[in-house]
Amino acid sequence: MDELSVLITFAVGLTGALLFGYIALRVKLSPIIGYLLAGIVVGPFTPGIVVNRTIAEQFAEIGVILLLFGIGLRFHLRELIAVWRVAIPGAVIQSTLSTTALAALLHLMGWSWTSGFMLGMAISVASTVVMALVLAEWHELHAKTGHIAIGWTVAEDILTVVLLLLLPIIFAPGTNVEQNMGAVLALAGFKIAGLVAVVVVLGKWMIPWALERIAKTRSRELFTLAVLVLAVGIAVGAARIFGVSMALGAFLAGLAVGRSEFAARAANDALPMRDAFAVLFFVSVGMLFDPRSLMQVPLIITAVLFVVIVIKPVAALLTVRVLGQPMATAIPVGAAFSQVGEFSFILGTVALGLGLINNDGWNALVAASIISIALNPYIYRRARRLASARTAWPIPANASRRPAINSNHCILVGYGPVGKIVYRLLMDRGAEITVIDLNLDTIRRLRNASHAALYGDVLRPGTLVEASIETAGSLILSADVEDAAEIITQARLLNPDLRVLVRCTHLRDAPALRRAGAAVVAAGEAEVGVALAEAVTAADQMACGNAVEHREAIRRSLYESPED
Repeated sequence: MDELSVLITFAVGLTGALLFGYIALRVKLSPIIGYLLAGIVVGPFTPGIVVNRTIAEQFAEIGVILLLFGIGLRFHLRELIAVWRVAIPGAVIQSTLSTTALAALLHLMGWSWTSGFMLGMAISVASTVVMALVLAEWHELHAKTGHIAIGWTVAEDILTVVLLLLLPIIFAPGTNVEQNMGAVLALAGFKIAGLVAVVVVLGKWMIPWALERIAKTRSRELFTLAVLVLAVGIAVGAARIFGVSMALGAFLAGLAVGRSEFAARAANDALPMRDAFAVLFFVSVGMLFDPRSLMQVPLIITAVLFVVIVIKPVAALLTVRVLGQPMATAIPVGAAFSQVGEFSFILGTVALGLGLINNDGWNALVAASIISIALNPYIYRRARRLASARTAWPIPANASRRPAINSNHCILVGYGPVGKIVYRLLMDRGAEITVIDLNLDTIRRLRNASHAALYGDVLRPGTLVEASIETAGSLILSADVEDAAEIITQARLLNPDLRVLVRCTHLRDAPALRRAGAAVVAAGEAEVGVALAEAVTAADQMACGNAVEHREAIRRSLYESPED
């Protein structure tokens, strides 16, 4: 693996994803379809540029690690324990039903029961990457539906890890299956329990201690690096030391960091890299697909696809209902499982190596995976609307994209001398205020006083999302923030009705801030000049009304002609 091959794979993969993802959006399709098409185009089964699939899969693994780390950050242990009452039995029941259904169909087509069950086990596992992206699009990743669905996939990952350990023992010749199986199960349980214990200890003492010292350096680069080290380091350590998947290790690492006050900033610092590498996951999946398989094994692909997008969601839906959840929750949860992903390929690869499935089964798995991943956003959209229609308060189709605005909610960026004055005046008026600041001691004081405060870098787009920018009535930049115009632009994209008030030092910066969408700009040069002029003329006998008019005229002239 040479350096040039790595760079070509990275550059071509991202370029193809950008091009086809843009085309997909322009024709009103999910960008996931574009990413998959990019993988097919640069894969070994189509003419033209061929990138290194092994390198692409390694990049994709980084994306999966960062994605699961980010999901773990938003999960609270109590919520995870609560959903596992549904997730663990749900994963077992749904996997059993889906596996049995596909095995029966394939047996009717001449397959052995063993091969049918192996392929069924592979397709019973859902892709956490696809699920997280679809749930995030509908703002349900951190709602009840998202908690159940993600907890379910974590339970599936644990079951898959155990299965991967057992397969070589069960199907290896000349081994004592019963004795080895018991030992492997006991060892797997011990390792998973040990990993959880280690992560809990790290999350309670070591991680907050380390992140606090790095945060106090005020170095954005060091903090981002620390987040990446935690996510990737714990994930790799979990795989190497405890023998579990890196995805599960990353999720537990996110849980550990999520218990600290650094959760929001950690999530937002990992966001840009997470998105780039997660896209490469879909590119690497597309590279596995041989279009000729559509003509070679159409019946097998149809059978697999039928189980994935019909039997599997229905099984999940019924399971959620049996476990006591309402239909409004069961329908979207079921729809979220109408796809297969990363662990399916791992399980399929092992089964292929052991001779448990043939090349036809592998090609059917890949084809069904790509088709189901492409269809999943649309299946979920339909299910979401159906679930909304069944509730007593129907939710419009675009409700998740246009949340109600709370005009009394104000997001205040910066809690320095100016920010404190603004905060005090807003509190006197009964406003709901969320403060964003990078001073950890300030955030702790505000939180100890039961005020809403967020430790994070406002230059990271996710920080404003964490502060509920989509429903806020106003945004005030009380600090002279770097790249304020870009922050305003991004904020108004998330909330077009947002009223933005911003402070800057120099008059020359005011026009750009207004063009970005600021309703009010307060430049230090102008306001100080006006205040001094008022102080000089305070003893004049000018009428109060005329004084106000004169002050505003001076202010307008200054802002309209900043070059003077």
